[in-house]
Amino acid sequence: MAPIVVLVGAPGSGKSTIGNLLAGKLGVEFVDIDEEIEKLTQKSISQIFIDDGEAEFRRLEKSQIADTLATSQAVVSLGGGAVLDADTRTLLKTHNTLWLQVNSNVAASRVGLAQARPVLVGNVRTKLIELLKARTPFYEEVAKYSLDTNEKSTDQVVSEIMKWLKNE
Repeated sequence: MAPIVVLVGAPGSGKSTIGNLLAGKLGVEFVDIDEEIEKLTQKSISQIFIDDGEAEFRRLEKSQIADTLATSQAVVSLGGGAVLDADTRTLLKTHNTLWLQVNSNVAASRVGLAQARPVLVGNVRTKLIELLKARTPFYEEVAKYSLDTNEKSTDQVVSEIMKWLKNE
């Protein structure tokens, strides 16, 4: 059993929105790894970062991803930093991993400048530029397919993913 597709990308790339819509079209479950971690720990991601630190969050994330990729036939959305882990990248290369690309300006407008996300504390646009620069090589490494979401509606993005999946 394996996920139908695994969505990766920066905060604001649309992973959760697109994942939900895509799962609905495909008639399968949508699994958001961050939401699964929140259910497991009974804490928000921000609270995990505050109480336990980023290293503990990344440990939980890595474990949840491995379990989900091994057992779920769903559309799966990973947190933007999941690709930082080498073992996770190795796993992702064996799946239909799709990189939802977004530039920093579009990501910032989607995330919102006041949105509380632990890795975006401070100047959101500057943080997004830094994240994209650091993580882009990892997204490129794991992606079987990439899709620029900057100028597309959610319906257009879902339609393009559906076409890609039919050819897989």
